[in-house]
Amino acid sequence: MMKKYILVIAISLFSVPFFAQDNTLTEQEVRGGWALLWDGKTTNGWKGAKLNAFPAKGWTIENGILKVLKSGGGESANGGDIVTTRKYKNFILKVDFKITEGANSGIKYFVNPDLNKGEGSAIGCEFQILDDEKHPDAKLGVKGNRTLGSLYDLIPAPVDKPFIKDGFNTATVVVMDKKVQHWLNGVKIIEYERNNQMWNALVAYSKYVDWPDFGNAAEGNILLQDHGDEVWFKNIKIKELK
Repeated sequence: MMKKYILVIAISLFSVPFFAQDNTLTEQEVRGGWALLWDGKTTNGWKGAKLNAFPAKGWTIENGILKVLKSGGGESANGGDIVTTRKYKNFILKVDFKITEGANSGIKYFVNPDLNKGEGSAIGCEFQILDDEKHPDAKLGVKGNRTLGSLYDLIPAPVDKPFIKDGFNTATVVVMDKKVQHWLNGVKIIEYERNNQMWNALVAYSKYVDWPDFGNAAEGNILLQDHGDEVWFKNIKIKELK
């Protein structure tokens, strides 16, 4: 099973043509089971994490780019986070993102929006998006576990991770039951296993300590975070795994 799992990931990550039209699927991707999570034009398939519809403010769609706008109001203080309208279990998720100077955002998974209706962001495992050089969060947490690509507040990404400062980067999250990987621009930067004693101990020493059974859900929504800073997203794609 493990060999099959690794093979599926390798084929899915590296067999897609490098040059492809934004927010579309190539024939090869379609045959491989990929689907668009965002069509590049509408808000179909997404809604506010704490709303029944897509936020009326704080997010824009311009020239095939989904932007969370700078508000200066902090975490989820403007349009708020957005989530997929359905849940996902085992998958490979790809998101192209570009940060503006000093920006903070994130891609979350295993999110249950119904658990957090108060202030702040909806809770879930997070692929951190951050300007490590300019945002103060990079120096908080433990051993860099709030830097770009990290499993936020839990597992740090390596310092020498591949990052394109002035262009788009590709974040990839791979989930197969308990096993999870974070990839950045085709390089694996984090691998972990959840829903076991070691995972629960790690959570117990994080900001998620007060969230029962954090990160152990079998499935959840996928979320793009509004942290009050402008961040660009495109080419949001998913391949569900069995």
